[in-house]
Amino acid sequence: MKLAEIARQSGARIEIGSPDFDIIGASGMDLARESEITFLANPKYTPQIAETRAGAIFLSEGIECSRDDIAILRAADPYLAYAITLRAFHPDNPVADFVHASAVIHPAAVIAAGCEIHANVVIGENCTIESGTRIFANASIYNGVKIGRDCTIHSGVSIRENCELGSGVIIHNNSTIGCDGFGYAKTADKQWLKIPQVGRVVLEDDVEIGANTAIDRASVGETRIKRGAKIDNLVQIGHSCTIDEDALICSQTGLAGSSVIGKRVILAGQVGIAGHLKVGDDAVLTAKSATSHDVEPGKVISGIPAFNNREWLRSTAGFRRLGELAQKLREIQSRISKLETQNREQ
Repeated sequence: MKLAEIARQSGARIEIGSPDFDIIGASGMDLARESEITFLANPKYTPQIAETRAGAIFLSEGIECSRDDIAILRAADPYLAYAITLRAFHPDNPVADFVHASAVIHPAAVIAAGCEIHANVVIGENCTIESGTRIFANASIYNGVKIGRDCTIHSGVSIRENCELGSGVIIHNNSTIGCDGFGYAKTADKQWLKIPQVGRVVLEDDVEIGANTAIDRASVGETRIKRGAKIDNLVQIGHSCTIDEDALICSQTGLAGSSVIGKRVILAGQVGIAGHLKVGDDAVLTAKSATSHDVEPGKVISGIPAFNNREWLRSTAGFRRLGELAQKLREIQSRISKLETQNREQ
């Protein structure tokens, strides 16, 4: 791909280099070769520019580059420009219109033309699958499921009864959509009685679900993951939760039932959200944080229980000094005791 075409697709501007320079791939600065393009997103890694073998690099405005043997493309967001370019070099394979002979499809299921269904896929009664969708081997689609256009369902995925997927949804290996919510009532003799889970899960357009993630159906009503939300591997979403548009939920996070997560919220790894709580739009919970209260929009919080991130940073800095402070306190107490003894003797 010519440098000029890369600039056009990524929205970058060629500062140094021939528009006709051929680029054959994109890679990180430490791996890129002379025929590849790379990027610098974090200014602290600027010294690595001197060492990269890449033939071209995306840089933001204001980042200096003293080399004259590397093409420079200026971009408002070098990482985004790099991602666009990487996608251009690695497009998705086109969906093949075929159904493997070992697939088991209920006669009452409606499969549109242009779907790709691999070996041992099971599709239940009254399912609807629109064109452009690819379902890999050993996936199980229960009765009454609706799957929109251009979805990708990887091997081992289970989509339980009556769940619904919009268009462009991606579900990675061995995830379960619509498993029973964790709902039990204690009987008079102190045993647990299972509460029927008769709701569903809805994944709106362009949602992506990582591997080995479980999203519980609602006991009644629905669990809904809204447009563009991205959920990592090994995440637990409890029954009746709502995750709003473009939220980002990282690995090993757990949401208890009826949690409401706002637009563009980021929940970092191993975050815990207690039940029936609301996390406002654009809030961020840093890694290994947990909250037992609502979080206001735009807040960045940390810790267990989580509170303001800057205060948490100061608190953790103080925590590291607790041993030193305790020693100083003992020394002060010792001096006070000596002074009190001297006063009594006088």
